Amino acid sequence: MQTSAIITAIDEEIAQLRQVRDLLAGGGNSRSIRPAVKRRVLSPEARKRIADAQRRRWAAQKKADKKA
Repeated sequence: MQTSAIITAIDEEIAQLRQVRDLLAGGGNSRSIRPAVKRRVLSPEARKRIADAQRRRWAAQKKADKKA
């Protein structure tokens, strides 16, 4: 193995160990280690349908509680 290849391998291992140390220490930039999760976007119409359905469920529950 050539000297430059050995140095490159050592540098890679040092970088990996630093990331592990930062994770264990609880500090550092943990965002660079974990990829960001994309959030799903709902359209306003879909949000309205979901809200209306939840309101119907609440009304039905409230009606059932009054009968009991």
